[in-house]
Amino acid sequence: MRQLTYTNPGEVRWTEMAVPEDCPADGAVVRPQAVGRCDLDAPMVTWGMFPGPFPVGHEVAGVVEQVGDHVHRVRPGEEVVVPFQVSCGQCRQCGSGRYAACGVHRAAAGAAFGFGSAGGGFGGAVADVLVVPHADHLLFPAPLGLSVVERCVLADNVVDGFRCVAGPLDLQPGAEVLIVGGAAESVGLYAVSSALALGASRVRYVDTDIGRCDAAEGLGAEVEHVVGAWPRRFDRAPVTVALSLDPDGLRAAIMSTEPYGTCTSAAIHLQPVELPLLQMYSRGITFHTSRADSRRHLPRVLEAVDAGRLSLDGIPMTVAPFDEAEDVWLEAPGKLVLTH
Repeated sequence: MRQLTYTNPGEVRWTEMAVPEDCPADGAVVRPQAVGRCDLDAPMVTWGMFPGPFPVGHEVAGVVEQVGDHVHRVRPGEEVVVPFQVSCGQCRQCGSGRYAACGVHRAAAGAAFGFGSAGGGFGGAVADVLVVPHADHLLFPAPLGLSVVERCVLADNVVDGFRCVAGPLDLQPGAEVLIVGGAAESVGLYAVSSALALGASRVRYVDTDIGRCDAAEGLGAEVEHVVGAWPRRFDRAPVTVALSLDPDGLRAAIMSTEPYGTCTSAAIHLQPVELPLLQMYSRGITFHTSRADSRRHLPRVLEAVDAGRLSLDGIPMTVAPFDEAEDVWLEAPGKLVLTH
């Protein structure tokens, strides 16, 4: 069987993988139907962020082909969505809902599919099959009425955008939301859709990229295109999202947060960044940064999509067949989904 493999910085190639001989007793063999390219996937390969070679891809919707003897909830033939992080569902951390910090599955970049040894050595989703451990815990029935293209993006970039605004809006229902876009291209747009779905009274989106601004406006956000240097701040909002890798963009998002508001950063800053801690302290600003916890937030995302509150329409997307993966994985603009 084949899998798309990161071989060298800036290079992915089809390679052969061994056919799974035995399904884990508590696991499942899933055949990917569609795989999304996460906002991190292309930079991860282009920059060589993690040691390779390793199979790529972790946003996946598929069909269960085989289950282990200890699997009781999931059945062969069932169409599923797969959380991108691997967790056991049994340890103390999982028991408290901190699945992204699972005490059994640990790795430098967090246990996940498609990150190679940095993610714990699990397989990649751009492959003929994906072996998923802890199937009863990890696999979710695919929402009815959604295409496989829509399903595959739910488990990471949609979850990421959703969790950036869901918690703060739970604390301040109806609050205004400001999203400072940038590095996580689709995450910011999914955050716009999520904020509107969750009842934000007003959603503003600022970015240096005119294409993303146009997309955010199409989703229903009030848009400001930043030309030149980032301003010190924008009009303040109680809920802000920081997605710029530019330290000035991050600072602008923080400084645009109302006193006792919440700023959530989903950007991955590889170098130390200076924060305006005195202003944050004096204004009581809560700053949160972390990876998305896919298994924790996915049930709520699935419920919102299934109920028709959260729409996935309007996000710029390129759809291509698996056979073209080698050519398009690094080249396709916007959100990329491969169909199998």
